[in-house]
Amino acid sequence: MDSFLRVEHLKKYFKSHGGILHAVDDVSFSIEEGKTIGVVGESGCGKSTLGRVMIHLLDSTDGKIIYKGEDVTKPDRKRLSELRSEMQMIFQDPYSSLNPKYTVFQALEEPLLIQQNLKVREREEKVYEIMEMVGLAERLVNTFPHELDGGRRQRIGIGRALSINPRFIVCDEPVSALDVSIQAQILNLLQEIQEKMNLTYMFITHDLAVVKYISDKILVMYLGQVVEFADSEELFANPLNPYTKALLSAVPVPDIEQRKERVILKGEVTSPIDPKPGCRFASRCAYATEACFSQTPELREVSEGHWVRCVNV
Repeated sequence: MDSFLRVEHLKKYFKSHGGILHAVDDVSFSIEEGKTIGVVGESGCGKSTLGRVMIHLLDSTDGKIIYKGEDVTKPDRKRLSELRSEMQMIFQDPYSSLNPKYTVFQALEEPLLIQQNLKVREREEKVYEIMEMVGLAERLVNTFPHELDGGRRQRIGIGRALSINPRFIVCDEPVSALDVSIQAQILNLLQEIQEKMNLTYMFITHDLAVVKYISDKILVMYLGQVVEFADSEELFANPLNPYTKALLSAVPVPDIEQRKERVILKGEVTSPIDPKPGCRFASRCAYATEACFSQTPELREVSEGHWVRCVNV
């Protein structure tokens, strides 16, 4: 049985003055329908680029994107238009992702004008239906983004993504710009909508507490590569890649009597521009051996559903 969405050896390279930037480099994984896959890693590891390539905001350099058994890596214009309504994105900054000249009504109506052939009355009903779904009061229908707080702006962003009935949504750090109390509201809203509409999420974040809360599986990225991939509970209970261990050691523990050993990373970050053979984390890894600098590790399954990229595991 085919996965709902699968990527195989996906790559996205950019030309730069110094050479070729390997933003996403040989990434493979799959997502089941109705589930959430979390993608974590430091800034610049390729998380957002991966999400943009998967929904065709960026063209891939190589590899395949398989959606419901169909190869949609290089869709023609007609198929791409269809995919736009099935794959959507919720952006990190709820203010810059909205047109400041559009009211709430206009912002929510715009996708309907582009993607769905609805009459004026039908569009109006749909807009109010979306507002109710994402928790926006009707009295806000004629307000502008600058008149709203971050939480309400993000609800508009979520509503825009939901307005054309997508099946897959890339959530690109949708709560990182919000206060903690508002973060919880938005996360709960996303989960409620997922259960109601059977949506599939890719949740991109640098917050490990958030990704543990919302994800079924977690993908850890470092300099464009997947270094570990496992079920959420398995990853937190049994991290195997040294980079994953370092990330998890930084998660605060809500118990002043429980002491946690913090892994401090030292050394220089390897350049993602024309990277040399070897492990890209080796220069910062306390367990690195000579083999780590000469052998490029493959992502391999060390136990059922637990994939790791490391020479020493």
